[in-house]
Amino acid sequence: MRRNVAVLTGEVILREIESGRVAIDPFERDQVGVASIDLTLGDEIRVIESGALAIEVLSDTDFRDHTRVLSLEEPYVLEPGVTVHGITRERVTLPGDLCGFLEGRSRFARLGLMVHVTSAFVQPGVHNRQVLEMSNVSSHPLRLHAGVRVCQLVLMRTEGTALYRGRFAAQEEI
Repeated sequence: MRRNVAVLTGEVILREIESGRVAIDPFERDQVGVASIDLTLGDEIRVIESGALAIEVLSDTDFRDHTRVLSLEEPYVLEPGVTVHGITRERVTLPGDLCGFLEGRSRFARLGLMVHVTSAFVQPGVHNRQVLEMSNVSSHPLRLHAGVRVCQLVLMRTEGTALYRGRFAAQEEI
């Protein structure tokens, strides 16, 4: 059986949430827009250790060996040209026939904040919080605050079903 692979509209997203097939926790109904769900920046970020030497990019390189976690109890100043990892406050749960893409919000992109530098794909069947690779591509420092709706999740139907069971399947921290 061939199904339509398509972006879900707000009305369909709400039906999927109400039926229990999609879960966003915590969730407020006004997070759902015309064709996406706004997600907020959580309470911590992960930064590359200052003074780090060249980091080898090898198949067994672990980002945790070169970074540290900081609280966002106070806003964090993201300097131009710097990348940090954030994580969504919300846990996203998708069924095996839905996947998604994280997209920055234009209001912040226009200030130079890139929210997902390379890994925007949200796998079918996830049940985790989403890591945000946030970079400042402007010429001015940007102050990051916990709890701000910094990105949106666009959902799509898949052809067939799949369940993500990879390395980050149970991701709870950055």
